Amino acid sequence: MKKNWSLLPYYTPNCIESGCDEAGRGCLAGPVFAAAVVLPTDFHNDLLNDSKQLTEKERYQLRPIIEQEATAWAVGVVTAQEIDKINILNASILAMHRAIDQLKVRPEHLIIDGNRFKPYGDIPYHTIKKGDAKYLSIAAASVLAKTYRDDFMTHIAEEFPQYGWQQNKGYPTQLHRKAIKEFGTTPYHRLTFRLLEQQLTLDF
Repeated sequence: MKKNWSLLPYYTPNCIESGCDEAGRGCLAGPVFAAAVVLPTDFHNDLLNDSKQLTEKERYQLRPIIEQEATAWAVGVVTAQEIDKINILNASILAMHRAIDQLKVRPEHLIIDGNRFKPYGDIPYHTIKKGDAKYLSIAAASVLAKTYRDDFMTHIAEEFPQYGWQQNKGYPTQLHRKAIKEFGTTPYHRLTFRLLEQQLTLDF
């Protein structure tokens, strides 16, 4: 994939700009994670890309570089129970808000991967389709959100090994759905999602 990076801020030059992205929106289990990253204007890394275009090894190779070189970064989490209460779109946006809450510097502008967002205070923002393949700070946020969520899913897989979360990270694979049918749900499952191919009534 040819990168079309914009090294300058989307909004105005020299503003403090944070890129935001989420991970885990399409999963059947686990929280949704989001990250917010403010990069210095001279940041450059040839490997950095949309996390979906990177291997697992590359994502974990990039994470400490992003954390060390970013002006500020943070990760926000919204649980499966919260997702069931407010729906996944609102949960994804809330996770981004929670990440922005934790930044050690206040952004002057936000760039958001995707096409939906809710205002964060009075900070101006732009939503950008496929922004994680166009803007370095969004790509960096995608890497942090993905790796921190993967770490969480690998950890809870030790508690519930039958669902294959070490490999599928909670996504709707055939093995995952087969395990739900056989063993039922866990506190980490999103009960408002279509958990089975042919949705049956489950005893929650």
